[in-house]
Amino acid sequence: MDELKLYTYIAVFGSFALYFAIAWWARAGSTSDFYVAGGGVTPIQNGMAIGADWMSAASFISMAGLIAFLGYGGSVFLMGWTGGYVLLAMLLAPYMRKHGKFTVPEFISDRYYSKTARIVAVICLIIASLTYIIGQMKGVGVAFSRFLEVDYGLGLGIGMMVVWVYAVLGGMKGITYTQIAQYCVLIFAYTIPAIFISLQLTGNPIPQLGLGSTLADGSGVYLLDKLDMVVTDLGFKEYTTDNMGGTLNMFAYTMSLMIGTAGLPHVIMRFFTVPSVKAARSSAGYALVFIALLYTVAPAVGAMARLNLMNTIEPSAGQHMVYEERPQWFKDWEQTGLLKFEDKNGDGKVQYVADAKTNEMVKVDRDIMVLANPAIANLPNWVIALVAAGGLAAALSTAAGLLLAISSSVSHDLMKGVLTPDLSEKNELLAGRIVMTISILVSGYLGLNPPGFAAGTVALAFGLAASSIFPALMMGIFSKKMSGKAAVAGMCSGIGITMLYVFQHKGIMFIPGTSFLGGLEENWFFGISPNAFGAVGALVNFGVAFAVCKLTGEAPAHIQQLVENFRIPKGAGEAHAH
Repeated sequence: MDELKLYTYIAVFGSFALYFAIAWWARAGSTSDFYVAGGGVTPIQNGMAIGADWMSAASFISMAGLIAFLGYGGSVFLMGWTGGYVLLAMLLAPYMRKHGKFTVPEFISDRYYSKTARIVAVICLIIASLTYIIGQMKGVGVAFSRFLEVDYGLGLGIGMMVVWVYAVLGGMKGITYTQIAQYCVLIFAYTIPAIFISLQLTGNPIPQLGLGSTLADGSGVYLLDKLDMVVTDLGFKEYTTDNMGGTLNMFAYTMSLMIGTAGLPHVIMRFFTVPSVKAARSSAGYALVFIALLYTVAPAVGAMARLNLMNTIEPSAGQHMVYEERPQWFKDWEQTGLLKFEDKNGDGKVQYVADAKTNEMVKVDRDIMVLANPAIANLPNWVIALVAAGGLAAALSTAAGLLLAISSSVSHDLMKGVLTPDLSEKNELLAGRIVMTISILVSGYLGLNPPGFAAGTVALAFGLAASSIFPALMMGIFSKKMSGKAAVAGMCSGIGITMLYVFQHKGIMFIPGTSFLGGLEENWFFGISPNAFGAVGALVNFGVAFAVCKLTGEAPAHIQQLVENFRIPKGAGEAHAH
């Protein structure tokens, strides 16, 4: 067995053994353990767990890949996801923690005194969570198939089994402590290669500073200027200019990601695991620090990966890499089908240019950039193995959080809350585990046969959460007169118009030939792309809700009093769940 394979097995299976041991040690004995880890998690522990929950395969694997190819425009993902977290921590989490219930639909049901509102919230939550989980399952399959050198389907199967063991056994308690371990794995796996590569290219060990530094070759050229020169020589757009279709679209995209993030239930649930409102606020602060460690490194990783890739394939202007002499990492990724070369002019050399007709790199999947980066830069084998373990930790931690959100919304909100109110705690726990098992099988199937829009689904998931769940929570907390009927009308119209716009431009479930307007940019509403439309959907939601509230009357007095109670900060630090 070669050295890289040995290191990879040690890193991946060593981390899995740790997750299994934690799941067994922290297995859930009650519904409180299963849904909110018994409410006894400390703020620092919760901050790490939120960090792991947050940094999905999309953050770990895809975000730097998007920044590598989109350049400046890719910053919408950084700003949107981080800004959304701040919104969530400041405006939603402390109040919902003070109300003291397990799930988002339960809060909506109490606040809007309506089972209909609860059912609508459950449907919105499942749509958003399932679209999001497909991306995680793809990440698991890609990482496993490359590093264990197994078939994509088998890799996905192993990943599903691992999630099943610790999510079903441990519930929120098992997931929380597993996510703390996963955070440590993924942050080391992300920053160590970045430090090495930053040192190599700029002589500066801090990647965030390396991005703005001059190159270490003594030329005095700044790294970003060099990257601009390299990509424009080959006909690509300048790396440091806006390529997201104008300011309004960039603003709407960032906004959609921000408020969609704040409406994602699997992260909101994490704030119910701490003992008090004060602890909810401080765990939000810790989480922001832990998240910033990865998010501030991502632009450096993206830019340096793109520069290394270009320099490998196009060592200098007019020079092309000879295909037969391609490096080992190139061959490894060719096997996965995520990197493809086609010798169009028969000269045996690889031409990587912007012109589609002459570009011989017919496929360079953006998702490989972070995983391939250490090998492209010739880093030691143990660093490459560490990245494999980190990518899997990122995908598995978010998949577990999403599965718990789906399972609790069905077992706790639909079954216990609406269909069978006299369900015993033991049976509710069993139902939660059965629903989670079914969710794993469904998401595994979708990961194995991903609808052709796996990359778009993550942005779509945020758009759906932005247009439905976020406005309902905001109005529930900050507008005590908002009525149940108005909130239901708002949620339905917000998610309805967003899905309609996406189908109009991308087709129904992205099936070719089913879009009315063919997805052409000139047909976009004010130039806003379908992935950015969640922000408009949210405005529609707010507008419809306030209009209906005016027509049908405000919430009853006891509901207004309930809102008053969880809004008052007096003694907030001591406010425990009842």
